[in-house]
Amino acid sequence: MRRLNLKSFESGYKILIIWMPEYLRKEGNKLLKLIEEPPANTLFILVAENEEQILPTILSRCQLVKIPSPETSEIEQALITRANIEPAKARQTASIAEGNYREALQLLQHSEEDWQSLLRDWLNAALKGGPAAQLKWIDEAGKLGREKQKQFLRYFNHLLEQSIRIRIMGPANVTLPENEKDFAQRLNKIASVSQQQVIIEELDKASYFIERNANGKMLFHALTIKLCHIIQDKTLILAE
Repeated sequence: MRRLNLKSFESGYKILIIWMPEYLRKEGNKLLKLIEEPPANTLFILVAENEEQILPTILSRCQLVKIPSPETSEIEQALITRANIEPAKARQTASIAEGNYREALQLLQHSEEDWQSLLRDWLNAALKGGPAAQLKWIDEAGKLGREKQKQFLRYFNHLLEQSIRIRIMGPANVTLPENEKDFAQRLNKIASVSQQQVIIEELDKASYFIERNANGKMLFHALTIKLCHIIQDKTLILAE
């Protein structure tokens, strides 16, 4: 409200962009009158990710414009033309990014990382290696750094999702690099769809905690224990 009292610098219009209005909560009520009857030549742009979480009193005063996420093929083409990435790597990165172009660009910063080998070592340590091998892997994962840890979890999530697609649609109908397709098919042999879905949920929660500066070593230690329990079918849902 204070900023809207300032004069515009160049144009006759003043434009106020509010990011994530779904987090305004009760404080958003202070803006109701202003949004309903804005000053002359004033535009409000509220940029949200979840329409349902916006206060109904605010939402009812807005003109809703839904902007879909870019298609995987669009991100792939953008990486090829704008970032000069070879088609195979662009296709893989776009698939992992899941409609987030900014995330795709961040993935490229660590595109030389061998996530598949790291994942293979983790599964072998968790399911076959015993405590010593698990602790060794956890120590290595804890040193990766937050961004690399997030990207590794995203890569694992991507392979699990592709595994489910292969199970439902068949290998011939899923476009993946041959080594990734083979790995995804192997994941289908060690976990059922319900187990894979639970693992995906755990990976999503782990990514959430990493973004909030959780201790990587402790997080991967807990995640390794959960992974063992889920795959060995001792329990599908662990106590929080």
